[in-house]
Amino acid sequence: MKTFRIPRSQLFTNFTVLKASSVEISLYDDKYFYQGGAVRIAVLEDDTDQVELMQTWLTEVDHDCRVFGSGSEFRTALKRETFDLLVVDWNLPDTTGPEALSWVREHLDWRIPVLFVTSRDHEEDIVYALRHGADDYMTKPVKQQETLARISALGRRSQPSAEQENTLRQGLFEFDINNRQVMIGADSVQLTNKEFELALLLFRNQGRLLSRSYLLENIWGTSGELSTRTVDTHISRIRNKLGIHPDNGVRLNAIYNHGYRLEILPATKMA
Repeated sequence: MKTFRIPRSQLFTNFTVLKASSVEISLYDDKYFYQGGAVRIAVLEDDTDQVELMQTWLTEVDHDCRVFGSGSEFRTALKRETFDLLVVDWNLPDTTGPEALSWVREHLDWRIPVLFVTSRDHEEDIVYALRHGADDYMTKPVKQQETLARISALGRRSQPSAEQENTLRQGLFEFDINNRQVMIGADSVQLTNKEFELALLLFRNQGRLLSRSYLLENIWGTSGELSTRTVDTHISRIRNKLGIHPDNGVRLNAIYNHGYRLEILPATKMA
């Protein structure tokens, strides 16, 4: 069964789930989301009670929550998948929260928000985590509404708001978001709706590795049932239509068994 996520404000109904023979439509409250989709969260936590609590809270508001009980599982997943937010405990079986944080900042990027949720409440621990790349810090036991509010705030901080952004400019490329039009210099390029949304997502996240499943969920609204060839086909189309290559100051790399990374090149690297 395919799942499509739709903001509640776009439907005139109070039902939480509408079902058809082969489609499930899941409604969500817009206030918990940014960029029109559920937040994908990776939780590094080995306490089963805390895991159950966090999963319940996050899935109740339709966040996509993945839990990892060890640092090795956490690192393996981050190499293969794309997450919007990381929630990290301090004390773990094979590593520590600060060690996991250092790995994230070294191997991924600094735009991924990291929230510490831990029982360590000493001031020096809080200061250490924040100075070494954590975006926020909560001490256990945590409260539901405060936790969700902090996660929502971190999501808004890490991603541009579609309501506040009318134009996106990256190098030679300009996206008119209201009119769903792309300009390359003085030339307008015609894209289909899905091609426009995919190109916009890539340019908004330039420098960030985006998995195919992440692109499927954000552009097609599915939880991965569509073939990843759908993504590859649309990538090929926008690459050709927009002339995405180093001569135009942009590179789109396919990362084997993962997804795509779009990079804006400095002028000195343009062919």
